[in-house]
Amino acid sequence: MELHIIYTETEMLLSKERFGSWREIQDQYADFKASLGPWEHEAIVEYLASEYSGLVPSAASQVETLLGAKVPTCVLTFQ
Repeated sequence: MELHIIYTETEMLLSKERFGSWREIQDQYADFKASLGPWEHEAIVEYLASEYSGLVPSAASQVETLLGAKVPTCVLTFQ
């Protein structure tokens, strides 16, 4: 499944919503700063694990939780 990483002024989000462009993401999040993706979830795990070592639970756990959840988006949590 393809996911997006969404950066806002206050949070870092992971989303499984389908967006046509970053502008659609910007329209949905008033405090939008940037986004990455869509990337396959394996690539997201690899990127997050290498760039954000402070993720707790691990990048893999947070991605797996989102993939199994009914909600389309989650806030990434850090130590």
